[in-house]
Amino acid sequence: MSTKPTTTDLEWTDLDQRAVDTARVLAMDSVQKVGNGHPGTAMSLAPAAYLLFQKLMRHDPSDAGWAGRDRFVLSPGHTSLTLYVQLYLAGFGLELDDLRSFRTWGSKTPGHPEFGHTTGVETTTGPLGQGIANAVGMAMAARYERGLFDPEAPEGASPFDHTIWAIVSDGDLEEGISAEASSLAGHQKLGNIVALYDDNHISIEGDTATALSEDVLKRYEAYGWHVQRIEQAESGDFDIHALHAALKAAQAETERPSIIAARTIIAWPAPNAQNTEASHGSALGADEVAATKRVLGFDPEQHFAVDTDVINHTRALVERGREAHAAWDKKLQEWRNGNSERAALFDRITAGELPEGWESALPVFEPGKDVATRKASGQVLKALGGVLPELWGGSADLAGSNNTTIDASSSFLPKGNPLPEADPYGRTIHFGIREHAMGSTMNGIALHGNTRVYGGTFLVFSDYMRPAVRLAALMKLPVTYVWTHDSIGLGEDGPTHQPVEHLSALRAIPGLNVVRPADANETAIAWREITRRHTANPAPHGLALTRQNVPTYEADDNAAKGGYVLFEAEGGEPRVILIGTGSEVQLAVEAREQLQAAGIPTRVVSMPSVEWFEEQDKGYRETVLPPSVKARVAVEAGIGLTWYRFVGEAGRIVSLEHFGASADYKVLFREFGLTAEAVVTAARESLDAAGR
Repeated sequence: MSTKPTTTDLEWTDLDQRAVDTARVLAMDSVQKVGNGHPGTAMSLAPAAYLLFQKLMRHDPSDAGWAGRDRFVLSPGHTSLTLYVQLYLAGFGLELDDLRSFRTWGSKTPGHPEFGHTTGVETTTGPLGQGIANAVGMAMAARYERGLFDPEAPEGASPFDHTIWAIVSDGDLEEGISAEASSLAGHQKLGNIVALYDDNHISIEGDTATALSEDVLKRYEAYGWHVQRIEQAESGDFDIHALHAALKAAQAETERPSIIAARTIIAWPAPNAQNTEASHGSALGADEVAATKRVLGFDPEQHFAVDTDVINHTRALVERGREAHAAWDKKLQEWRNGNSERAALFDRITAGELPEGWESALPVFEPGKDVATRKASGQVLKALGGVLPELWGGSADLAGSNNTTIDASSSFLPKGNPLPEADPYGRTIHFGIREHAMGSTMNGIALHGNTRVYGGTFLVFSDYMRPAVRLAALMKLPVTYVWTHDSIGLGEDGPTHQPVEHLSALRAIPGLNVVRPADANETAIAWREITRRHTANPAPHGLALTRQNVPTYEADDNAAKGGYVLFEAEGGEPRVILIGTGSEVQLAVEAREQLQAAGIPTRVVSMPSVEWFEEQDKGYRETVLPPSVKARVAVEAGIGLTWYRFVGEAGRIVSLEHFGASADYKVLFREFGLTAEAVVTAARESLDAAGR
């Protein structure tokens, strides 16, 4: 482990120190005004955040989305003022009024940073541990992006080389997600990530000795990270020169991810509140704010006070950022001059466009053949991979079951990995048995931009990644989950592996589109629609796919509308409508044949995506589900919660309201009443209830 660096090239003036102290005052005032928040960490981290934003990061406040920028992730999102104050000082668009309106309705400064809401915020952080995992994903994406556009360039020489900076807390590192993601980062030798660990020994319940006693740096050393520790200056504040030297050393380490532990005192230099758990999540109080301002040389009667020379000094970053951007543009042009094909690819991808004729690569499956939708998905992925080099992904050690391997000969693995398919710029990601990290790093990959990512596991294990899925929906990130083994249809593995409540639970997440195709052709259409939506209508999508074979029907583009008429009633207007998803559509089809034979005109509606269907206009929805047809049955091998709003008062639901069992899937469907006969019985009951 490295010790405190002894040399530095940092220029640190009195004006820099005044700017840092101003940041501390603004953090105190912002929390004090609204009456709630987290001032302590923002105060103690002010020197580190200022150092990153003003002295080390390559970014441009006038173009916060610049492709060549460094990324900054504030993993402990509760200390959002650490970020907001720097965005204000640096000129990213926040002003003092935004700090005054901290944590209030309609402000640009919500309680935790939100991607897409505040310029300069790279990711939504709040749930601890998510941010560091996002940073790992960003670092992975940066390497893959380099492989797409400039793989032969020496280290540090490409316009696509940049650094992912992160600040992490004890809380982040206690959450299990950080262990998964950090282990993955070490294994991948992601030398483009630098994390600063705020080792302040304080959590909500007091000293971290209540819950944490491990040597964090030894843990990270075991993960394969480059580790350093810096101690406090004699004053108790950051030793700013030591911190600068450590950050520079970490940035120069390109073979391993880096973490720097910095012992800090929360709420420094508040005379009475420093080093207390109260300062973590509560306003300091007017007396303590005033006392701290006196310590820092500020007028205690003034609030949100910023000296003109301070703001002029910090916003000089705007011009420096433009200069850095211009230098990068020049470097990019030099790259363009020697890489015309790759430059065309870069332009297409950054514009969010798809190559001409890409849809023709998608397979169309022959009706009448039984194919598992997971197998069909694998074939579609291979086809898409051939025309979309920006598409990459893998699974949580289930590739053979999820069918998520585009190219088995090309694995995203670092130099030095002994596997013959290892390639730093490889196509297939091996996330390992780390579903939560897979979800969160996928978010980071999407946030970074310029690639399209998917990740697979069994549907039942979506539970392990749910926090990341929720955040993907909150951020409207175009990530794709390949969730296979989607029901009791997986069979003998039994109830621990058989999802029952998962489809309904996932559909309850606002902004997540769950897609459960009935057959191979719906699977291909679903992938096509997800691919189209990536830029035009970004959102996370979860494909729920079968292990078992299911019948293949004629392809119908209306599947992309989420629900459509698969088989129309014969012999007149439909008297009853049967709604199915996934493997249970075949039960609806079989039931229709029996009902039609009994003289009951019956329509079958396949509804692969409730969310897509509800996006359609009322006119279309009513052509599929006419209000006049009250007799309806929905069938799905899971709890029926989703379907009550579609079947109405007279409707019936054939579902599974309990856990599964270990047996052949055909036995399970029969024993649990998921049969065509059960659908027919439900249809007759619904007809009676509807008075038809």
